[in-house]
Amino acid sequence: MLFVIAAPSGAGKTTIVNEILKMNPELIFSVSATTRKIRKGENEGKDYFFFTKEEFQDKINNHELVEYEVLFNQDYYGTLKSFVENNLEENKSVIFDVDVKGALAIKNIYKDNAVLIFIMPPDIETLKERLKNRATESQEQINERIKRVDLEIGKTNHFDYIVLNDNLKNAVTEVNNIIKSFNK
Repeated sequence: MLFVIAAPSGAGKTTIVNEILKMNPELIFSVSATTRKIRKGENEGKDYFFFTKEEFQDKINNHELVEYEVLFNQDYYGTLKSFVENNLEENKSVIFDVDVKGALAIKNIYKDNAVLIFIMPPDIETLKERLKNRATESQEQINERIKRVDLEIGKTNHFDYIVLNDNLKNAVTEVNNIIKSFNK
């Protein structure tokens, strides 16, 4: 199965995915590809596959991506088709931490093998505060991310599950229960 976790930036999806991975070591984390600069503490092949824009464009042209999007600061983000296909062939369940558009693209390709879980933030102010507190982006980048929230929340009707993250422990438990119901 493919467990696709999506949410607006700052809703807590990465934190939830990291907790789920600790609880379920058999799950494979889908490492996304990007053209953005590597951040302090990130590792190539573990957090992201880092590419130049030219390399990424080659992957697009060669249909090597399941999904991709040009996001903040004109950086590309996407999922390598080979990564997903290799894990499915090995009968491994994969967990994704992607944006809403990426989640919908994965569902479109993998249909019933993809379970979409939307992490709903408690409110816009909490989201802004979380983005500011993680201190990884400029105010301009935060504002760009906030502009997308209504669009992303507007797509929740395409998701299989919606999990409210107003309490991290409860949200992690709810997502874990969803995953466990498929991995029996």
